[in-house]
Amino acid sequence: MASQTVADYLLSRLREWDVDKVFAFPGDGINGILAAFGKAHNQPKFIQARHEEMAAFEAVGYAKFSGRVGVCMATSGPGAIHLLNGLYDAKLDHVPVVAIVGQTARSAMGGAYQQEVDLLTLFKDVASDYLQMVTVPEQLPNVLDRAIRIALGKRAPTAIVIPSDVQELEYSAPTHAFKMMPSSLGIRWPRTQPDDDAILGAADLLNKGEKVAMLIGQGARGAAAEVREVADLLGAGVAKALLGKDVLADDLPYVTGSIGLLGTRPSYEMMMECDTLLTVGSSFPYTQFMPEEGQARGVQIDIDPGMIGLRYPYEYNIVSDAAAALRALIPHLRRKEDRSWRDDLESKVTRWWETMRAEAMVEADPVNPMRVFSELSDRLPADAIVSADSGSSANWYARQLKFHGTMRGSLSGNLATMGPGVPYAIGAKFAHPGRPVIAFAGDGAMQMNGLNELITITRYWREWDDPRLIIMVLHNDDLNQVTWEMRAMGGAPAFRESQDLPDVDYAAIASVVGLGSIAVDSPDQLGPAWEKALAADRPTLLDVRTDPDIPPIPPHATFEQALNSAKAMLKGDSSAWGVIREGVKTKAQEFLPHRSEEH
Repeated sequence: MASQTVADYLLSRLREWDVDKVFAFPGDGINGILAAFGKAHNQPKFIQARHEEMAAFEAVGYAKFSGRVGVCMATSGPGAIHLLNGLYDAKLDHVPVVAIVGQTARSAMGGAYQQEVDLLTLFKDVASDYLQMVTVPEQLPNVLDRAIRIALGKRAPTAIVIPSDVQELEYSAPTHAFKMMPSSLGIRWPRTQPDDDAILGAADLLNKGEKVAMLIGQGARGAAAEVREVADLLGAGVAKALLGKDVLADDLPYVTGSIGLLGTRPSYEMMMECDTLLTVGSSFPYTQFMPEEGQARGVQIDIDPGMIGLRYPYEYNIVSDAAAALRALIPHLRRKEDRSWRDDLESKVTRWWETMRAEAMVEADPVNPMRVFSELSDRLPADAIVSADSGSSANWYARQLKFHGTMRGSLSGNLATMGPGVPYAIGAKFAHPGRPVIAFAGDGAMQMNGLNELITITRYWREWDDPRLIIMVLHNDDLNQVTWEMRAMGGAPAFRESQDLPDVDYAAIASVVGLGSIAVDSPDQLGPAWEKALAADRPTLLDVRTDPDIPPIPPHATFEQALNSAKAMLKGDSSAWGVIREGVKTKAQEFLPHRSEEH
């Protein structure tokens, strides 16, 4: 019987940690590990992406939607470099991911050898919580165990570098000797309970408030029931940071929706008018969308002491598990009898959704992108998982999709990188092969890397219990978000050399690789297209021709931003008349009478 190599032991230890998926791309810097996968009958399963950056994004998506650690792997040199963007996405969104990367043989290190890159320096920032190189077999269990525990405990990426010759060494366990480091499996998490005095003080503050606003983020995901109960007692409205969109359903009448640059008018107005703010599990960074200092008294609850007390001068900064803190608060909260604040918020929310529907139905050339999302919103399965890429698709994801049931959704929140929409969806399918998954991507993101990952979907989709993975492409031949940012932020007309995209037949490419495809160039085709894709027996790409002149500017856009857009038009923007026409028609929907106002 052949002896167990370091690579063999690596895979067996991953299995003991219940890691069953590794998102990766091969290379000779990890040949020893690839051979071990063969001997281990592909356990854990090697998921081959088309590019290492996509492997990292798939690991992030898997971790976001499963709650487990995501693992990605790449070869030395260029492969390791390609992982970085996906790992930064994990770092900024606080996602547990472990990267395992190869390195040139120890004998060649320092010799300017082919593909030799100083990986410890390269990964020093992105994997700052834990980064280590394994140079002898006895190191491995301790290094791997720590990488997994720290990734889970700090919700951060960690990295392990294993030189190619070390992978092929005979494995030798650490002994009971000086400078040997034995290790162990598993981890049991503490119950992080709040401070009693802080809870009493926070409850008193919240009880005194007359106009209470709540802001929740992804850290409140395990506390949805408690958030609902606290909101009911306080008569509060609940705004959601983008990464917390799936924490509470949007069909709750007091949920004001997203907040910030991609946010809703009810969330904006609630923050501008509240006298009390309770933030739970969110480090939402855009302070201009928070109450003015001195306007509102505040309480923050977060399990991470490094993220507490940020963004606003809170009076009580409570480090605790969100559900535990809210459960401790509830007995001390008095139900507010005056519900006028809540009633006003609910009426604004009702009008908002009517406005969103009206804006989505504005005629466009050829298809209004908001209608793409609105038509799906009415048809979303209660167990769907949704990913959105960065760009204008993130705007419509934030404002037009009405989540309900047990839906999950995410995007690149803090890094806001292009490219993760499709690989997130792939990661989601491997995390939940029995649930339908929908990815939204602009044509820029599809050309950047989404098209390549259609090949990955083709390779693996037959393994999923539910074959439905729908990729919707906003096809407008324009890098639309940046085009609008140039107009609104800088008053500059779109620079067509940078903003125009080559026209590509995305539906045809999906068909070529064996996926379902539907081309849509009329708004009347949208509803039937979504229904066909949601009933399909295989992954499907929707190639929808959308109007680039529909403004993705939030309804609370400032006068200065509107003025800058007008100036850009006057400077010779080639889309001037289309933008003015669609902007006026869209904005008018905010002021027309709605059903809720008719008597």
